[in-house]
Amino acid sequence: MKTHFFKSHFFTRHSKKLLPIAIIGGAVFISMAMNLFKPAPLMAETPDTAVAVKTQILQRTQAILSVESQGTVLPRTSTSLTSEVSGRVLRLSPHFVVGGVFKANDVLLQLDPTDYDVALQRAKANLISMNAQLTFEQARGVQAEKEWGMTGRPAEEAPLLALRKPYLEEARANVLQAEAEVKQAQLKLERATIRAPYAGMVAAKSVDIGQYVTVGNMLGETFAIDFAEVRLPLTKKDLSMMNSFSDADKKSHLEVILRGSIDDSNQEWQAKLVRSEGVISQQNRALYVVAQVDDPYGKLSPGTNDADAMSPLLMGTFVTAIIGGKTIEDAFAIPRHALLEGSKVALVDSDQKLQLKVVEPIFADKEFYYIAEGLEDGAQLIVSAMGVPIAGMAVRAEPIKVVDAEAITQAQLPNTAEPLIDAD
Repeated sequence: MKTHFFKSHFFTRHSKKLLPIAIIGGAVFISMAMNLFKPAPLMAETPDTAVAVKTQILQRTQAILSVESQGTVLPRTSTSLTSEVSGRVLRLSPHFVVGGVFKANDVLLQLDPTDYDVALQRAKANLISMNAQLTFEQARGVQAEKEWGMTGRPAEEAPLLALRKPYLEEARANVLQAEAEVKQAQLKLERATIRAPYAGMVAAKSVDIGQYVTVGNMLGETFAIDFAEVRLPLTKKDLSMMNSFSDADKKSHLEVILRGSIDDSNQEWQAKLVRSEGVISQQNRALYVVAQVDDPYGKLSPGTNDADAMSPLLMGTFVTAIIGGKTIEDAFAIPRHALLEGSKVALVDSDQKLQLKVVEPIFADKEFYYIAEGLEDGAQLIVSAMGVPIAGMAVRAEPIKVVDAEAITQAQLPNTAEPLIDAD
């Protein structure tokens, strides 16, 4: 009885303390049991974090560089026609108009030759008279020698007047003067006919039929059209991109393409670099070279098919000249946008990871940078735009069509190349 009372009193007294412990223990037990018998979790697929990029397979190629310069088309010869004689204008050639084209030795205008024709006849008559006087004096000289011989004295002792030698010399001088007057009269008569000194075009006309002109009067202006010239300045950088053009003075001319706008349309003309002026300009420190365009107006080759004939290159046209430069052997041509800040390129390695590599371009044009070292054949160059490229980031390469070597080479001549490293 006593024992039962003790146990009942003990549990009543400690039940409030043991209940929380029992609850916690039960919860731990249940949690462990749930952990042991819970089903395995489903495995979710790992998302693909690789960045899709477009790549180009690098291949060594040969590229022809080019140099760009600008200049104005000028005639190789320009002439101001002035009158060397006086007279009234009788006739004008139908080609003697502004823009008229003429051939070498064509008659452009005719002055009244009457006065000069009369002067020529007078000069010829005077020459005949002087020749007659010379003949007369020669006969007198022979007669004087005979008369001196009758004296029995040596001819060396004869006075000059006795042999009439001064009179003979005077007659000869008169003949020479008369011949000169004939020549002068003939020249003035010829100058009354104004002829073209070369094949050309009329730039200005200052006279018309019936107008009286005097010596020194301006008749018009003409220029030659057999070929035109363009002075092109080349800087030190330009020269470093070019092969030596000293051969240009030795009949081995460099080819040049001229580009300009005619009638609001872009045109091209073939030219050749014929010489350098050999002097560095003090104004812009450039060396000027001269490009020549044959038959710029297309007037000297009548047999040329109109469909094949190029547009006329008008004098005074401002043109851009593209001059062929050096040839780069075994270089990589990478698009300009593929070169990142710091002269780096982004490559894709065999593990499809992005790698950054520092390169040193040797030349550049409007489309490509040219790399000689630091890259390998077959490497994948990232050419698409990216955010911030990070070395080691996963990428998914999508190769694009590669421009073949011949296409790159052909494409360089119309482009302007600029050296990135000084030739010195």
